[in-house]
Amino acid sequence: MANGGPVEHGFPHLETVRAAVTALYRRLSYDTVRTFSASVAPVDVAFCDTDDLYLGTQRVAHELVRHYRLPDARMIVSFREMTQAANVELTAGPEYFIELNDRFRTHRRDIGAALAHEVMHVYLHRLDLAFPSTRDNEILTDTATTYLGAGWLLLDAYREDAATSQKLGYLTPEEFGYVLAKRALLFGEDPSVWFTSPQAYTAYGKGLARARRDGQQPPLTAAGWAGRRRYARDRRHAEDPHAAGAAAAGDPYSFTAQPPGQLRVSFPCPTCHQRIRVPVRGRVRARCGLCRTVLECDT
Repeated sequence: MANGGPVEHGFPHLETVRAAVTALYRRLSYDTVRTFSASVAPVDVAFCDTDDLYLGTQRVAHELVRHYRLPDARMIVSFREMTQAANVELTAGPEYFIELNDRFRTHRRDIGAALAHEVMHVYLHRLDLAFPSTRDNEILTDTATTYLGAGWLLLDAYREDAATSQKLGYLTPEEFGYVLAKRALLFGEDPSVWFTSPQAYTAYGKGLARARRDGQQPPLTAAGWAGRRRYARDRRHAEDPHAAGAAAAGDPYSFTAQPPGQLRVSFPCPTCHQRIRVPVRGRVRARCGLCRTVLECDT
């Protein structure tokens, strides 16, 4: 939790975020991901100053349990003085104890954001889905929270001006915007209408631009002129049997000639980021086996 300190910006964790999206699809399946087509509604996690602190917190926690489809899980929420925003004790269940930072007693509108992250820890714990390091696991949790419909709360908790700043979660604001945009492009929703933070709009716009670029990389037909020209050059180079597999540094695609004489190109799916391999033979329509996205390619 950045509270008054500097807020990191940009996309420093983008590869881990993309790996987290792939892991979600592999663990949940396409059909399960599609059941999260509706995001958490603002009215369901609204918290006004006249609400009873504990009853209101339990109500919001219950709504997030319902959203994540954890019907037999019970969240017991308390408040205490601590450095981090929140903490959850991961046990066998069905009761899970969540502690929130004391500052949320007076910053109640962000309680939903803090609980969204902690309840997702429970969801992933039950799925037995985790990344090896603590840092990567927290990025997985933020990504899953956002991709499955509750992470707009975390981005909306980001506020920054010349004198103060606040941010919840481990992703940068722009990375939250990126994952939100990936979800928006998948389900056709516009989460920006729910933002109350002006800074959230800006971060979402930057994330949306980055997410759209994922679908504009060669060999996809939506790639721009410069990308298609670069791809054609790399393809000619790869057709040389002494240079197969070569591609310009930083390009997401790579060429292989296996079996010999049959050139193929592999590239990440713009939706789930699993790598797809197709033959190099001009116009090709491919379907991702993981997220079922149909891709128009010019190989």
